Amino acid sequence: MKKIKVLVVDDSALVREILSRGLAGDPRIEVVGTASDPYVARDKIVQLKPDVLTLDVEMPRMDGVEFLRRLMPQYPLPVVMVSALTKKGAEITLAALEAGAVEVVTKPSTDIARGLSAMLGDLRDKVKIAASVNVSAWKKNQRTALKPAKVDSHALAESTDKVIAIGASTGGTQAIRRIIQGFPSTMPGIVIVQHMPASFTRHFAESLDSISRMEVKEAQTGDRVMPGRVLIAPGGLHMKVRRSGGIYQVNCQKGENVNGHCPSVEVLFQSVAKYVGANAIGVMLTGMGGDGAEGMLAMRRAGARTLAQDEATSVVFGMPKVAYQLGGAECLVPLASIPSRIMNLLSGRRQ
Repeated sequence: MKKIKVLVVDDSALVREILSRGLAGDPRIEVVGTASDPYVARDKIVQLKPDVLTLDVEMPRMDGVEFLRRLMPQYPLPVVMVSALTKKGAEITLAALEAGAVEVVTKPSTDIARGLSAMLGDLRDKVKIAASVNVSAWKKNQRTALKPAKVDSHALAESTDKVIAIGASTGGTQAIRRIIQGFPSTMPGIVIVQHMPASFTRHFAESLDSISRMEVKEAQTGDRVMPGRVLIAPGGLHMKVRRSGGIYQVNCQKGENVNGHCPSVEVLFQSVAKYVGANAIGVMLTGMGGDGAEGMLAMRRAGARTLAQDEATSVVFGMPKVAYQLGGAECLVPLASIPSRIMNLLSGRRQ
């Protein structure tokens, strides 16, 4: 099998050495070079033609976000961000994901020895995921514009008991942002699982809230799922929807990884199937693997309407593909058409 060629970009010589050694421990990965800053990286990208970049978030001269904004339209490459567990690090990383990065790993902040081993294992896994990612849509910023969601006021008025459940992984932060941005403030309650480290989900929710007409927040146990609100599952906690009398609420709790993830789309979708049933709409977005596929099938069997992002617009056509092949997703839909398709489902129209 052809090895994945990786270029490691970090301003610290020690970190470059640690990451290079850690990546070289996987027989599928070859570190073809390192760079101390984006200017050196730019030249080495042209020279070495890596398959994947690992990129430090905070660097002198030019940070990772600015580098990505310049790189992706001209020379799109799968990029894995290496971020510190700090507020600034999280904010820059989210901006980097919006600028084209596909994955993030976090530097250990405590128990360095054990944390470093786990971090390097995570990095190797995410480099292999990144190598399969489709970043061609970033070429000269030729990304399809979203179709405005046509607002059916009557349909929204009649859908106060509806719940929209969304699952996503690699590439999902961009897809979720684009979908949520197009919804009116009167949309039914939305619950989302995006595979993301624990320290990042609050910042992700705050970032979405700043551009959304709906209220967006990181979920807490007891939060009500209601019109005008989007709840993001906290990193490191599973989120379930429960019915309490005439209202829906979420429960967020620790648990073992499900399908390799916590939060898991599977856990959310199974709870939606059980407690929301035919009042739900399920949406599976871009991501590696098959997390949530069985749960989406359970939702559909319970009467929910379901759809998944199509291959052409997915960064990784893994989770949507498995959901569709298993029979959980009724259809595959381009990202740009998902908001209007959801509105049609709320109004009972078929396409």
